[in-house]
Amino acid sequence: MKNILWNPPEPSKTQMAQFMYRVNQVYGLDMNSYDELFNWSVNHIPDFWGQIWDYAEIKHSIPYSTIVDDVTKMPGAKWFAGAKLNFSENLLRYRDEQQAIVFKGEGQPIRSMTYSELFSEVEKLAHSLRELGIQKGDRIAGFMPNMPEAVIAMLATVSIGAIWSSSSPDFGIKGVLDRFSQIRPRIIFSANGYYYNGKEFDTLAKLKGILNDLPSVEKVVIVEYLKSGFNVKDIGNAVLYQDFIASDPEPLVFDQLPFDHPLYILYSSGTTGLPKSIVHGAGGTLLQHMKELHLHCDLKRADTIFYFTTCGWMMWNWLVSSLAVGATVVLYDGFPFYPDKNAMWDMVDELGITVFGTSAKFIDACNDANVRPGENLDLSNLRAILSTGSPLVDENFDYIYEHIKSDILLGSISGGTDIISCFAAANPMLPVYRGELQCRGLAMDVHAYSPAGQSMINQKGELVCKSPFPSMPIYFWNDENGSKYQKAYFDHYPGVWRHGDFIELNEYGGIRIFGRSDATLNPGGVRIGTAEIYRVVESFSAIEDSLVIGQEWQGDQRVILFLKIKNQGSLSDDLSIRIKTAIRSNCSPRHVPEKILAIADIPYTINGKKVEIAVKKIIQGEDVTNRDALANPESLEYFKNIPELSV
Repeated sequence: MKNILWNPPEPSKTQMAQFMYRVNQVYGLDMNSYDELFNWSVNHIPDFWGQIWDYAEIKHSIPYSTIVDDVTKMPGAKWFAGAKLNFSENLLRYRDEQQAIVFKGEGQPIRSMTYSELFSEVEKLAHSLRELGIQKGDRIAGFMPNMPEAVIAMLATVSIGAIWSSSSPDFGIKGVLDRFSQIRPRIIFSANGYYYNGKEFDTLAKLKGILNDLPSVEKVVIVEYLKSGFNVKDIGNAVLYQDFIASDPEPLVFDQLPFDHPLYILYSSGTTGLPKSIVHGAGGTLLQHMKELHLHCDLKRADTIFYFTTCGWMMWNWLVSSLAVGATVVLYDGFPFYPDKNAMWDMVDELGITVFGTSAKFIDACNDANVRPGENLDLSNLRAILSTGSPLVDENFDYIYEHIKSDILLGSISGGTDIISCFAAANPMLPVYRGELQCRGLAMDVHAYSPAGQSMINQKGELVCKSPFPSMPIYFWNDENGSKYQKAYFDHYPGVWRHGDFIELNEYGGIRIFGRSDATLNPGGVRIGTAEIYRVVESFSAIEDSLVIGQEWQGDQRVILFLKIKNQGSLSDDLSIRIKTAIRSNCSPRHVPEKILAIADIPYTINGKKVEIAVKKIIQGEDVTNRDALANPESLEYFKNIPELSV
């Protein structure tokens, strides 16, 4: 019997159920389950997205003439032809005294802003951007902590029809230039620094280095965030934020633009090459986020939603779209364990957070640190925890229900920068099964494919999407003939989106993710997901972290497991034997590593993803030159010239 950890108390009262009843009325149907609704959504894609447009009350000036021109065409399907709208106008539809944004910076007093105040601030900044000559299609960049000014700058930018792109201030100079030099922004918004783990980090020296090689920038707008003083004249073409915004602005005008007008430029991690510059359209992003927030998260105006993210991760873009629902959005900037390991959970109580989003890595770190918020905090408002970034292991499902809250929707979700949304989503109508993502997102025609392109149930395969969806990238920047776009998603299975994850889809729609398919292990021709091994290894109390790769060896591939031992301990023969035995017992003999080696650190991207591919390249004698996307690039040095792995 599958282990059910949570059942929805009142599924019929969720927005998902209300949407289903609405569809029943419109089309004369009698659907009563999510499975029926999902099947209808993938078999009637134009009807589904038309209903989302109506349900979310998308603000527009000109209605669409057709929803989609061809549901078999991928890439290249055209959505909502003829429609004119503005993304910013949809996020600023509320202009009342409810809190729109609450900002908690590490060690800083809490700041809050009502919807009325947010509108006013966007109006001031949009006026200043227009005065500077910013027009639709211009690129505006953010090099900002996750703070209100970043949201205001984005909303002001897209109100004009300019394109927003942002990077976290903890990126190195090369990492930022690898991104922004591709898109040539006219303006950069930056803070003078940020706080992390009790320390101040000045970013102005880094900003100077960026500007030296970014001649497209005409103006630098600097937010004073650090208390330490600085001279704005030290930065060429710089102005303080408070001096840049208009004191007496003209009324805010939302330029009305086509559905597929470019909104955001996001970037792939870029750990094995120059990051892809992925352009997302305004309408597709808006519709997809409204579907996920309203239906899959059951988000309402009364909710307070938080996601632990930087401005350089697509979860920031996703979180900010909650403004279109009218909920209160909590922004946090800093170290999640500062001043102590309970900091984030204390914030949940303090701010009345109802939907708490984070990474699987953070949940694992809380478990390892023996954080027990359920024992000493109220958490009565908290009704959902969302986790993404990497697969959430089974033991951390147990941890959440045993030590955080037993009556909670745990939504392990998965998608990515490429789609600025989710393929696998939370669902307030469905139970939570241990170790499983609840469902495929509505109208996301997701399957697990064999190498031959056959759809499989209860077998591991490639995550593919067989039908188009509105939040597909509209194009890649500087990819005039679309060849980079085609190669990224459609070379494996022509006309079918291959995402690059290794998954298993079961008979009732639940999903398990086994890691990136480009990192899939293949000993003896048997495909193995790295997450299968992580689930076993990281249940050992002596192990702090792990990384597994496949090394080409004597015409085959052997599995190599690297372990970071807690407290800088050593790897004993006994521990190696116990790990191999556990992997053999819980997985299969094919999963058992040929070599287990202790390592000082495991490399991660700034967004918290293990970089298995980069380590594999190093083991194979190749260099990884693009390291600025890593949180700890120095860790790659540990993997060089390991005698046990020399070929």
